[in-house]
Amino acid sequence: MLGVGKKFPQFKLKATVTTDPKTAFQEISNDSYRDKWLVVFFYPKDFTFVCPTEIKGFGDLNGQFKERETQILAASVDSEFVHLAWRQNHADLKNLPFPMLADVKRELSSALGIIDDNEGVSQRATYIVDPQGIIRFVYVTDLSVGRNPKEVLRILDGLQTDELCPCNWEKGKDTIKV
Repeated sequence: MLGVGKKFPQFKLKATVTTDPKTAFQEISNDSYRDKWLVVFFYPKDFTFVCPTEIKGFGDLNGQFKERETQILAASVDSEFVHLAWRQNHADLKNLPFPMLADVKRELSSALGIIDDNEGVSQRATYIVDPQGIIRFVYVTDLSVGRNPKEVLRILDGLQTDELCPCNWEKGKDTIKV
């Protein structure tokens, strides 16, 4: 698995950005959010049970990520058409404020090394990528356990200080001065 300090792979993927079939699809690449922090989180499959709780969780915090000049991108190996159908049919996903990437060929997931050996889908992995395209944080849970978007926001806050942050540090608290 590609880890901290490595360059996030180049990608160009179709994404679902709205629930309107006329404007639903857009191509997203590394260049789409140049000079921004990225939170890219992968989930196993659309039309499942744990995944929408996480996607909604990130959606609920989207404004706080935006305040930090950070773009959220959700991704799975499902197609953009499946993403659209899911968004149109799941109340928590209808107004999703960030793109859902369709890694149908599994190119990005494979480059990151997060294809689950047993299921053949992306693992439940989260990456924080700095504006230079360097991975600064990786978080992977079992397919059955949802992640904590608030923790991802806390880690982003710590990374953006460029300082040493102690255990359980939160934005506004003192960092470690050496």
